[in-house]
Amino acid sequence: MGVVNVTPDSFSDGGAWFDTAGAIEHGLRLADEGADIIDVGGESTRPGAQRVSREEELRRVAPVVRELARQGIAVSIDTMRAEVAAHAVESGARLVNDVSGGLADPAMAQLVAKAGVAYVLMHWRGHSHRMQERARYDDVVREVHDELRDRMSAMADEGVDPGRIVLDPGLGFSKLPDRAHNWALLAHLDRFNDLGRPLLIAGSRKRFLGRLLSDADGNPRDFTGCDDASVALTTLSAAQGAWCVRVHDVGPNADAVRVASAWRTGGALLDEGRGELIGRSGV
Repeated sequence: MGVVNVTPDSFSDGGAWFDTAGAIEHGLRLADEGADIIDVGGESTRPGAQRVSREEELRRVAPVVRELARQGIAVSIDTMRAEVAAHAVESGARLVNDVSGGLADPAMAQLVAKAGVAYVLMHWRGHSHRMQERARYDDVVREVHDELRDRMSAMADEGVDPGRIVLDPGLGFSKLPDRAHNWALLAHLDRFNDLGRPLLIAGSRKRFLGRLLSDADGNPRDFTGCDDASVALTTLSAAQGAWCVRVHDVGPNADAVRVASAWRTGGALLDEGRGELIGRSGV
């Protein structure tokens, strides 16, 4: 999954693809580099970010989603708003990536259920301006697991087909780098297998990587200086069976996924090529 942030303030590339033409071009380039899904978002969720209006979010993402879908790209809409998701689905988006797991907008479950699209349900404990203060855990793996299970059950109760849900442990969201919350989750991805759903791992360029790679004075590595570490994260996640990785720099990460797939299967799938990830029957 390649990231297209149509924002002026996203944590690693804010402003780089803020204009419509640039965002469309970037999305097409990421698809050419090997992304199976292009994730278009118009609202930054970096720690401390303030929300934008529904109208502004729609203005940013609507033409990008429409054009990428028109050109045959599998588009994901990265939004917490059901109205924005509905507009994107009508324009051809095939997946809703909701970092709030349906908590930010009570109408999201009904929209996803009615549209019948795939849905990424992420672990979430609050909006960006407050999420880090809620990063309190006795056992981060158990608590994230149980909260994802409960949210999936709640969405199913509102009509969402569980077979179309992808789970995301929410790396960086209410997870503190200095408490190793993210690393604990990554080390125990197998603990989520009993939930019976595919996993999306979204750790590309995030702060816990920069902290790991701090210099001798303790200064974290710059976001774009974490691309090699992101590739390592992709490789390990894919080798553990992650359904998808969400990344900024697609080319080397697509290579990493292929290596991990060949490793896991002993080369059994070498001749199958890239398949359809999101089909009519579900995820």
